[in-house]
Amino acid sequence: MSKRRITHPQVGEPPEDTWSNCLVIDGHVYIAGMTARGKDFDGAIGSTDAYGQAVEIFTKIKNLMEAAGGGMDDVVKVLIYLTDINDRDAVWKARREFFTGNYPVSTLIEVSKLVRPELCVEIEAVGMLGAAPGSSYGIDDSP
Repeated sequence: MSKRRITHPQVGEPPEDTWSNCLVIDGHVYIAGMTARGKDFDGAIGSTDAYGQAVEIFTKIKNLMEAAGGGMDDVVKVLIYLTDINDRDAVWKARREFFTGNYPVSTLIEVSKLVRPELCVEIEAVGMLGAAPGSSYGIDDSP
């Protein structure tokens, strides 16, 4: 079994000795809860609305999945936290822009707040390298 940490220049790394944004363990990709915070963790965020934040977050997930050797169609599960459940349509709109085919399983939860008051969306993801149709990442789909 192997474990490796994945980074991407457009996705900020957390402070030392805190957590990993992305780990790959034997082809399984685990991506920590992503927010629209800037890559330098300086508190800056891009968009203030749920759709814009979701697009920024899915872009980070895409960057990390590609750095791990896969793509968005290899994402098998997402867990979405919203501070206002009424924003779900905006997040679903963004999700449709990043996924095709068999969408990942998904859980959506309303929470009272996130790490910063201006954040309204946080998304974590789990992927399996080779899950995408036609993928050749060492996965044998034969019966």
